[in-house]
Amino acid sequence: MSLYDDAVLVLKGYEGQEDLRQAYLDHLAAHPDGMWKSCEAGHLTASALVIDPSRGRVLLTLHRKLRMWLQMGGHCEPGDASLEAAALREATEESGITGLALLPGGPVRLDRHPIPAPCHWHLDVQYAVLAPPGAVQEISDESLDLRWFGYDEVADVADESVVRLLEGTRARL
Repeated sequence: MSLYDDAVLVLKGYEGQEDLRQAYLDHLAAHPDGMWKSCEAGHLTASALVIDPSRGRVLLTLHRKLRMWLQMGGHCEPGDASLEAAALREATEESGITGLALLPGGPVRLDRHPIPAPCHWHLDVQYAVLAPPGAVQEISDESLDLRWFGYDEVADVADESVVRLLEGTRARL
């Protein structure tokens, strides 16, 4: 199965955010290249919130280009077998943590946000991953900083999309 086909199946099975979910499906139907960064009309991305429920905290990255505290994530790559695989790869690469495990149940949320040209939109499919006990993070070259934040600290440092992702993740736990 192609990554495109996987994305369509994931979105068709996603419950919630009906209008946004349909907008993602419509975008893919209109743009066969809608999984890739080269699609200037917008493209799907995969992200994951790294969470340590036993300690009540999440790992956020200070994004090098956007200078915002965000969950790990980014563009899909040709080697990604699925959106889940892309989200897990991105989380592992950007956090430096091995042994991350996807939170069961598929995507936690969808978030569409504008980005600088030449592309116009990221259609982000947001997952959550569980950090293993004793996880040690290692900053990547995509980040200015990488830091654990208590659940109650996230709203003070991150935007509403990250706060909603944390809320959705905690509800699923």
